[in-house]
Amino acid sequence: MKHEDGLEATAALFKVLGSESRLYLVRLLAEEPATVGVLTTRSGMSQPLVSQHLRVLRQVGIVTVSRSGREAEYQLADHHIAHVIDDAIAHVLEEPSDDEGARR
Repeated sequence: MKHEDGLEATAALFKVLGSESRLYLVRLLAEEPATVGVLTTRSGMSQPLVSQHLRVLRQVGIVTVSRSGREAEYQLADHHIAHVIDDAIAHVLEEPSDDEGARR
């Protein structure tokens, strides 16, 4: 198979985003930067689970963290990823036209 520049990295990105929980955390951070405590409250996930997902998102460069004393605030590294997720959600929520429905 011929490889195109960026496909391998893009596949790795989509693999990380293959978690509904991580998608939700990214959506929350697209609204505003937040601490683990705030994300735990807003998401309904446990603190260890939120921290684990944030660690994965940091490792691939989707989120960054800034510290002030003992407090750590997470934010999106850039908002391109939020637009990708928004577009994907819009796509899956679209009603298929009659032609598309027949091909599925």
